[in-house]
Amino acid sequence: MSAVRVLLVDDQSLFRSGLRTLLSTQPEIEVVGEASNGQEALAVAAQTRPDVVLMDLKMAVFDGVSATRRLRVQLPQCRVVALTTFEDDELVFEVLRAGAVGYLLKDTPVARLVEALLAAARGESVLQPSVASKVLAELSRLSSQPAPAPDSVLSRLSERERAVLQLVARGASNKEIAAALFLAEGTVKNHVTSILTKLDVSDRTQAALRARELGLV
Repeated sequence: MSAVRVLLVDDQSLFRSGLRTLLSTQPEIEVVGEASNGQEALAVAAQTRPDVVLMDLKMAVFDGVSATRRLRVQLPQCRVVALTTFEDDELVFEVLRAGAVGYLLKDTPVARLVEALLAAARGESVLQPSVASKVLAELSRLSSQPAPAPDSVLSRLSERERAVLQLVARGASNKEIAAALFLAEGTVKNHVTSILTKLDVSDRTQAALRARELGLV
């Protein structure tokens, strides 16, 4: 099995250097590049085509959430794992909504980090235990709400709304959806509002979860 190709994104060069040194001792991991902000990450990822991006979240120029959202559109096969010092509920759900498959803290042991990178490359979710409990609680809350039968739900959506919903579920922003579907951003916003109403959900996270339940992604 070939090594998992990893891109390191963090605005602290000393941290990146230390992390590269640690990961370079692991035969299962190949660090293929580094970036100091989200904008650089997009450029380096386009060149190196990593399997997994370890993404810091709070960076100047272009933050990790925005970069994650763009990466999921630019390189759909690339997995993003947030690696941060912050365990803020809003930040957790924001980056997961953007398309990250994992959320770890920077004090994660190296062995656990390597396991997470390998799991992420397989498409598995990798979450800090405390973060996982937050996500499970939210999923439990959402699942307690009765969902209409898939056929009846999908019949409410137009073909265009289904296309928009698929991209929402992949973490794309309205601007990115507009570019992908050749629509005006205002038109996409109207479609998203209509989708939320028809699915009887209150935000994009719930809409994305419903899309997965319906088999659209």
